[in-house]
Amino acid sequence: MSHIGALLLALFCVCLTAAAQVLMKMGMSSPAMQHAMSAGMRSVYWLALTSPAIWGGMICFATSAALWLLVLGRLEVSLAYPLVSLGVVLTTLAGIFILGESVSLYKVLGVTLIVAGVLALSIRH
Repeated sequence: MSHIGALLLALFCVCLTAAAQVLMKMGMSSPAMQHAMSAGMRSVYWLALTSPAIWGGMICFATSAALWLLVLGRLEVSLAYPLVSLGVVLTTLAGIFILGESVSLYKVLGVTLIVAGVLALSIRH
């Protein structure tokens, strides 16, 4: 696998992790799950185990973790690991655009700082 291929795979892993967060949030936000959380933990576990959204999130996480091993085999950890923080950016954007969460100046500033940090760490000397 080439260096560019490893970078693209790393970005794919980050996207999978962000998708996992969104899917699990969707599963945990369902009316049935919200009702179960007020009733007791036993029913929450059962609903979580039977939720397609939560299972989808777990599968995305597992796939991302397995593929990340290939990334670590090809990229320096000092380059690969900062890319993980882009998951915060993607998850924040998904929260806003897919889940309808609020936008604030602090979210925009935080996302901007993360992107700037990843860019600064990726500059080669």
